[in-house]
Amino acid sequence: MRPRDPGEEHRAATPLELFFDLVFVVAVSIAASELHHALAESHIASGLAGYLLVFFGIWWAWMNFTWFATSFATDDWLYRALVVLQMAGVLVLAAGIGPAFSDGDLVLLVLGYVVMRVAMIAQWLRAARRAGDVRTTALTYAVGIGVLQVLWLAMLLLPDSPLRAAVVVTLIVAELAVPVVAERRSPTPWHPHHITERYGLFTIIVVGESLLAASNAIIEALHGGEDLASLASLAVLSLVIAAALWWIYFWPPHHLEIGSFWGALRWGYAHYLVFASAAAVSAGIEVEIDAMTDETHLSEAAASFTVTVPVAIFMVVIWWITVRHHANRAVHVAVLGGAGLVLADPLLPLPFAVTAIVLVGVVVVLVLNPPATRDVETEQPLVEEDA
Repeated sequence: MRPRDPGEEHRAATPLELFFDLVFVVAVSIAASELHHALAESHIASGLAGYLLVFFGIWWAWMNFTWFATSFATDDWLYRALVVLQMAGVLVLAAGIGPAFSDGDLVLLVLGYVVMRVAMIAQWLRAARRAGDVRTTALTYAVGIGVLQVLWLAMLLLPDSPLRAAVVVTLIVAELAVPVVAERRSPTPWHPHHITERYGLFTIIVVGESLLAASNAIIEALHGGEDLASLASLAVLSLVIAAALWWIYFWPPHHLEIGSFWGALRWGYAHYLVFASAAAVSAGIEVEIDAMTDETHLSEAAASFTVTVPVAIFMVVIWWITVRHHANRAVHVAVLGGAGLVLADPLLPLPFAVTAIVLVGVVVVLVLNPPATRDVETEQPLVEEDA
């Protein structure tokens, strides 16, 4: 298990990586479903807190494996077995999402998370044997992850209290700090195109949750005659929104954003908000269905906000991490102005309609203004051969 060449040609996601992503489909779907129930029951603060915590575990475990794989992936039996062990941990974590939302029971959630992370420790220790210049980096990862897993298990001994919440936040910050400390002197060799392809595939997964919500609207419409027209239109508009978010994400060349360590850190960490907001859109669509069928205590405006807020967050974050580096004034105005108009949608009597129309307008602007290829560090246009 030696460091891979970051300039390797034709590097693409492997069947094992795609198989690995499947278990995260399950975890993301359950997290979005629990957020939907919490929002529909007007438990907004606790629902969002639980969702953000659960999604951190999902995102962080996926992201750590993805960056490791781009640098050290092999395809032998031991590597495969450790990946399958990580998948088992994801399934345990997914089983613990419900108890975490309903009564604050974090036992299964943490146990599943620890299983995933212990498998990563084994991967880093194996990589360290032949890591060359990044041996210290690999060992720092292994030690840092190992210490934190012990602390996560110790956290379970604390009662459900503000102290435990503070400890959880502290451990999350410490987890985020491990790559900063490990990579500071000898960064691992990541492959820009491979990394951005992997992130793009996960974006498709979380945006795809909205398609599931749209299909649920159609199913609900078939069972409720008086709501048929409104629910059918909701399904169509949900598809438009999902397609527009996909279009916005894949408009800029993401691989140009991770040419340096700090650029990669900013881009990679900001994707927590990208993934979490995209998955939350599906929960908002489900809440909107509940509002149309009188199955929630939320007002129509509040129900609409459960969709428009994550859509706006998605747009602003994508603009910040990549679109702004490749956009002209028209694109800047379209994306940021569009995010503002999306937030105003719930104040109008046509839920989703304004959001869908605005997003279609943004996509039209993007189509008419192809991304400019620029060096992210210097903001200067790249010559054609570099592009």
